[in-house]
Amino acid sequence: MEIKVLGPGCPKCEQVEKRVKEVIEASGIEVSVSKVKDIMEIAKHGVFMTPAVVVDGEVKTVGKIPSKDEIKGWITG
Repeated sequence: MEIKVLGPGCPKCEQVEKRVKEVIEASGIEVSVSKVKDIMEIAKHGVFMTPAVVVDGEVKTVGKIPSKDEIKGWITG
């Protein structure tokens, strides 16, 4: 599983990345997490508002900080 946190580095983007990592650590599931700061790369996902989270190529949220329960649902499917 691969999760990408999309955002230029604003405080909300950093908070989303931190929250995603916390949920993954607590779940014990093997997940690759990357941070995408390049605006052109973010746009390739069809995202024009950040923060955004992409799970295995599917955009899950845009423009908000997801709850820990939302994130857990994405990774436990």
